[in-house]
Amino acid sequence: MPRSVQDILDHADELASRFEEYEPAVDDERDPKAFKALRDAALSRSDAERSIKAAVEQARASGYSWAFIGSLLGTSGEAARQRYGTKQKA
Repeated sequence: MPRSVQDILDHADELASRFEEYEPAVDDERDPKAFKALRDAALSRSDAERSIKAAVEQARASGYSWAFIGSLLGTSGEAARQRYGTKQKA
């Protein structure tokens, strides 16, 4: 059921009031070091994934099999091919 413009404005006023009256509690605080560590780890994983993709492309260009590549990555050759192989257009 669509809301009226007045309903939307009233809700916006209510949210603005709640925002302006908000006083953070000690329990609301988070350790920023934990956030930074998680963000840095995610960025490292992304960098590592790009590096692996480039190395797989180089290995394939050098004639290494998917089975061999998969064994180095700790997976099957088929799983490595599905993850790092180029998609063929139908």
